[in-house]
Amino acid sequence: MKSKLNLIIDALLLLCLSAIAGIGFLIKHVLVAGFRRWEIYGRNVELLFWGMDRHEWGTVHYIIAWVLLGLLVLHVVLHWKMIAGTYRRLIPGRALRYTIAIVLAGLVILFLIFPLLVTPDVREHGRGMGRHHRETPVRQIQRH
Repeated sequence: MKSKLNLIIDALLLLCLSAIAGIGFLIKHVLVAGFRRWEIYGRNVELLFWGMDRHEWGTVHYIIAWVLLGLLVLHVVLHWKMIAGTYRRLIPGRALRYTIAIVLAGLVILFLIFPLLVTPDVREHGRGMGRHHRETPVRQIQRH
């Protein structure tokens, strides 16, 4: 029974990871940001895939990432004895094991709370000006 559960969790982890990567590629290369739409299509068009824009796909990406994290925690819990045994065997010194574990735990916590600790730079843009807006000189109208 435990082997079946592990196989199911591992298969779901693989599917979630593949979905996260695929949606990331979709957002980056197909449902491109506003400035790229101008470069590719010559105008500001709305890009959709299955009726959703890049921001809606970003929400799907985010939800699947949480599912992946939950499955990963479950995976580690189910394999904890094996992980701990292998860790003890590969790193013989008790002090070194604790040091590595503390550093690893600290990095995991830092990576998870990092987005809550940063403040974005806020820059004003004129109306209709996006992130990569390039000023184009206004042509003088000549009167005859």
